[in-house]
Amino acid sequence: MKRALTLALAASVGFMTLLAGCGGSGSEKVRIGEVTRSLFYAPQYVAIEKGFFKEEGLEVELTTTWGGDKTMTALLSDGIDVALVGSETSIYVDQQGSTDPVINFAQLTQTDGTFLVSRKKVDNFLWDQLKGSVFLGQRKGGMPQMAGEFTLKKHQIDPHNDLQLIQNIEFANISSAFASGTGDYVQLFEPTASQFEKDGIGHVVASFGTESGKLPYTVFMTKKSYIDKNAETIQKFTNAVHKAQKWVASQPPEETAKVIAPYFKEIQPDILASSVKRYLEQGSFASDPILDEEEWNNLQNIMEEAGELKQRADYQKLVNTAFAQKAIEGR
Repeated sequence: MKRALTLALAASVGFMTLLAGCGGSGSEKVRIGEVTRSLFYAPQYVAIEKGFFKEEGLEVELTTTWGGDKTMTALLSDGIDVALVGSETSIYVDQQGSTDPVINFAQLTQTDGTFLVSRKKVDNFLWDQLKGSVFLGQRKGGMPQMAGEFTLKKHQIDPHNDLQLIQNIEFANISSAFASGTGDYVQLFEPTASQFEKDGIGHVVASFGTESGKLPYTVFMTKKSYIDKNAETIQKFTNAVHKAQKWVASQPPEETAKVIAPYFKEIQPDILASSVKRYLEQGSFASDPILDEEEWNNLQNIMEEAGELKQRADYQKLVNTAFAQKAIEGR
């Protein structure tokens, strides 16, 4: 991830010319690049489908950028205006010495979104049962893997010595690898976890989100230069996000599932609803857009534990809560 972001910084000037025709940053059109398509981001899709962005006078263009490095490349080179990605990416960019910091301004999810899925049904799961197993994890340097390793170490399990850790499979292929027989345990997002349970492929035995605590897992961020020129647009954007957060929190999972269904046409309604319910129950959707310092510090603790943090990142430099605070206050 860090190596890719070094390349992203180097390539940003070259990409500027290529992507300059995608729209001006000064208009009320906002181009969002989401790191992946995930129902974990349900409030974002609700904000679009319920017209909350339109109510704020914004026209939103959503693109799935497929990966933190690609998302940052698009943001740094002005291919998108706002990125929806893990806060660790803003830290990686800062560590590379960027002169235009990437600022986290509105938090969307506040826990890890993955679950531990066992191939065999386990009635009374204990973390010690992972010792000696084959564990199909996530990509090194990404938040799912870091939160996973943090949780294993919390339960006195050395992920590199107490089990066989596989983390060289592309994100998009992890679920199919497990389904085809690789691994005793796998770390999966919803709705795959629920679908595997329904199909008898695996069984959810624990939540990495619950185990690793609150952290800025997925956050809307943009370059400081964009905020300086478009503060009113960012405020409107944050207002819409908060409206969606309140709506999701107030509705049954089935209603949220109906609204976001157009983004997940291949997923059955019952699986969508059960997945939203699981995330609601463990508090994964942020209740408001504020990224607080305790969450920021927990993120860095996890990054340090994974050996992915050169030095602690300045909360005041990379986080701006002013827009979120105004959105909450209704200003």
